[in-house]
Amino acid sequence: MHSVESEPVKCLLKSLEEDVLVKQIILTHDPDNTHQINSATLLQSVQDVMFHTNSSSVSRTYLESVSGNDECNSLSDSHATLGQVIYAISSELLCVCSEDRDLHTKTMTLFDLLGNFKWDTKVVLVLAAFAISYGEFWLVSQLHPLNPLAVAVAQLKQLPTNLSAFKPQLKALSSLVKTMVDVAEFMIENEGLRIQHSKLDDKENITMDFQIYVSAYWVIRSSFTCSSLITDMIANPSEQVKSTSTANAAWELSSLVYKMSSISKRLKKKADVYHLVIEDLMHQKLLFLSKEGRKDNQEMLHILFGLTDDTPLRDSLSQKMVGLSELVNKVVILLISKPVILPTHELLFLIQQTSSGPQRVENERGHEIVWVPISSSSWTDVEIETFTHFSNNLPWYSLRKPWLLSKAALNYIKQMWEFIDEPLMVVLDTSGTVTSINAMDMIYIWGVLAYPFSTLKEEQLWQETSWSLQLVISEIDPSLLLRVQQGKPVCLYGSDDLNWIREFTSVIKDITSTGIQLELVYVGCRKPGENVSKILTVIAQENLSSYLSHHNIQYFWLHLESIIRSKSRLGKTVDDDRVLKEITFLMDDRDMETVNGWALFGEGTSSDTVLLRGRQLMDQLKLHSLWEEDIGILGFSGALKRALEPPVLAETCYNCSIAPYTDEALSGGTMVFCEKCKNPMKKFVFYQCQGITTE
Repeated sequence: MHSVESEPVKCLLKSLEEDVLVKQIILTHDPDNTHQINSATLLQSVQDVMFHTNSSSVSRTYLESVSGNDECNSLSDSHATLGQVIYAISSELLCVCSEDRDLHTKTMTLFDLLGNFKWDTKVVLVLAAFAISYGEFWLVSQLHPLNPLAVAVAQLKQLPTNLSAFKPQLKALSSLVKTMVDVAEFMIENEGLRIQHSKLDDKENITMDFQIYVSAYWVIRSSFTCSSLITDMIANPSEQVKSTSTANAAWELSSLVYKMSSISKRLKKKADVYHLVIEDLMHQKLLFLSKEGRKDNQEMLHILFGLTDDTPLRDSLSQKMVGLSELVNKVVILLISKPVILPTHELLFLIQQTSSGPQRVENERGHEIVWVPISSSSWTDVEIETFTHFSNNLPWYSLRKPWLLSKAALNYIKQMWEFIDEPLMVVLDTSGTVTSINAMDMIYIWGVLAYPFSTLKEEQLWQETSWSLQLVISEIDPSLLLRVQQGKPVCLYGSDDLNWIREFTSVIKDITSTGIQLELVYVGCRKPGENVSKILTVIAQENLSSYLSHHNIQYFWLHLESIIRSKSRLGKTVDDDRVLKEITFLMDDRDMETVNGWALFGEGTSSDTVLLRGRQLMDQLKLHSLWEEDIGILGFSGALKRALEPPVLAETCYNCSIAPYTDEALSGGTMVFCEKCKNPMKKFVFYQCQGITTE
């Protein structure tokens, strides 16, 4: 009478067997710091062999990625090269297959050989050794019918010319290889997280470690079986293969596939729980660090980008891998975007605004920009190609492998910094504390003069900046900015209607024909298209006026849009902020069907400007004979402003206005008009004591 073991008893026996196995494996493990290999990169090379065995083409992205890639070509401070280690493993896989030793003993031999390596590295090295013989077998088999060299090699190695008899084994082998690679990927991911989170609950660590040890054992053991199959196919030509032996081999491989699939599912289940715990830990830590600064920014940056990579950054200028220590004691701007950062003109403007000019050297090394591209879902070949192109050419740091960002970091960026689609420039001060959720508009307006790019700095800059023609021009066109700073009368105008432009410039030329000075500059329209390019050509050919280049026109409007966003972000409205009111009116395109153009008149840094649109502008200019005699006294914009709002003479006006001190105001400056009666105002000097009274 045969006794039947119950399921609990079977599970208990299996558990005891695994406990004994794990204890044996641990005894072989003696890691040291001299054997450092980038397991993820090496596994990628293994995958490119394993998964291209049935394909005659390789993606362009892969070819570019492996070209010149030396991340996994050596062992740091080791006496043996990576190639030598893989060769030694390959010899064990191929030679030991013919020896009369059981698979367990052979597997433990490799564990002894790989004792100095991390757990994930052990597995990837064995897979790499097997991939060499596996890839060679398929390469010669595929080239055999057409390539004379492949024919000669096949004859010497006695490779089978017809693989149809081995179809069941090869199908099972393909499934087994895929499962082994999947397990290796899990191990790499979890090994990195396990090392970085040593403070994780001991129970969780022990459970996860146990799964990793068992998984490593069965991947290595399965590699022997796979190697044996390749050897058997060479030793037994297809015509000598019996159906029974084929079925037995296929069954053995299928059993291993089932075994490995079970291990993979169990590892994934444990990993999912493990990841949830880790993600919660990381999220809580990031929340804490964002509120409580440290002595430097390293801890914050490490959790975000450096958990599984000591050199997570890439310097596009030197093409070198860079560690996070390069960012210590610096303000760090994280440019977070999709793989396609910005439209071309916006990206060029951002590069221009973040580059160092003569007046910006003081802050040149006080900050660094790090590009953090994030895909909407999983990274595609096209997105990787786009990322590679930009990361090679942008003058900033970038993440080397943004697709490896942890889920916790991605969730934190999306939830706490509200990244969805539009790019952000999140600023971390030298302690890693967030000082601005998005400094992009600040940089568009002031460039690196906005250092250290905090929200407090943005508020300070606006307190020091008032409405003027100089604010509108900024540094977009240095020659035009110089003329404005010299106090010369300037008129900026915009339209996409060529007939209106001809009419407008003709009237202005009539006014200036008597010797009146006025610089006329065309700045396009809010949404410049092909029509603006044609207009620029006509303006140049007919000498209608000066004009900004097409690129500068795009920068001009981007600058104005940034001003509106910056002011709105700080809580300003058109009712309480002159700058926001003027820019909003200038950019208002709700009635563009009836308004053909606009013009802004001003002089120097004065806030007394005149902004007119549409019919009102043309009607007033055509009446210039009634007010142009005031230009000599009041200036062009002053005379035009007085004509638009005639002074009230019914009674004496005692209205006063206090303006901030400027050298221009003290030396003469531009005429200021009373907001109440519209007459020119007389200037007085006002002194106010700022001393502190002590009791």
